[in-house]
Amino acid sequence: MADVIKLDSIDQYNRLYGMETLHPLVTVVDAAETTQEPPAHMVLNYGLYALYLKQTKCGDLRYGKQVYDYQEGTVVSFAPGQVVEVQPTGTVKPQWQALVFHPDLIRGTTLGQEIKQYSFFAYSSNEALHLSDEEKDIYRDCLAKIKLELTRPVDKHSKRLIARNIELLLDYCMRFYERQFNTRSRVNKGALVKFEELLDAYFQSDQPEAQGLPTVKYFADRVNLSPNYFGDLVKKETGRTAQEYIQNKLIEIAKEEILGSNKSVSEIAYRLGFQYPQHFTRIFKKNVGYTPTEYRGAQA
Repeated sequence: MADVIKLDSIDQYNRLYGMETLHPLVTVVDAAETTQEPPAHMVLNYGLYALYLKQTKCGDLRYGKQVYDYQEGTVVSFAPGQVVEVQPTGTVKPQWQALVFHPDLIRGTTLGQEIKQYSFFAYSSNEALHLSDEEKDIYRDCLAKIKLELTRPVDKHSKRLIARNIELLLDYCMRFYERQFNTRSRVNKGALVKFEELLDAYFQSDQPEAQGLPTVKYFADRVNLSPNYFGDLVKKETGRTAQEYIQNKLIEIAKEEILGSNKSVSEIAYRLGFQYPQHFTRIFKKNVGYTPTEYRGAQA
């Protein structure tokens, strides 16, 4: 059975690998410099933010129901509250560089206010970032700047400079993910086609009345993606959020129901999954400019 290790502090993380703690809220660790081997099979319960650049195919990582088999040059990231199972395969010695930081490091900083925009922290492990050689050099250079700052005496500039360098690294990761979305355009379009098929199937069934309005998570689960990755993929490919995409489909179907049947507005609302007809009327008017009743009258 795997050892469960709760990581709530940087010192706990450093002790796991036999590393000295240079700063209480942030650390940069290179596997080649560690002096202690953690348990071969372990479950990490993160109370920290972490990004890993893996250099070798050295084992399986499980997050939720998904297993990701590390390939060379991949970045995976975790946020506080995530639980990750690590299990090595074979005897290859892991090669990786990690940036780990406590949420307190970025409180009161620009990064703290904007951390949620880095949606890749909530991607599943099978949605890892695959870096080119040039991108790996940029990643390592950012880590080197952060590590250099950790070796300097702490002064009034330390926290801000460290946070800014972390923010720079995260911004690069956002750029690299955008490149990855582009290079995987064919795969992404396949997911969009599946999304469209699932949308049609949902509204053609009795699921809306039984289960209500569909969520982004509902469709993400069915194309085997995390909600964040799925949402970013849809936005990249269509220019609309996944929620907007769902709502546009709903409005299209509502228009057909309004003009192609004698159903009342309430009947249509319940059929589409709305709990209250007033909510349906409000959403419809916001998107179309008319209430359902006004729209039916204008098209008559």
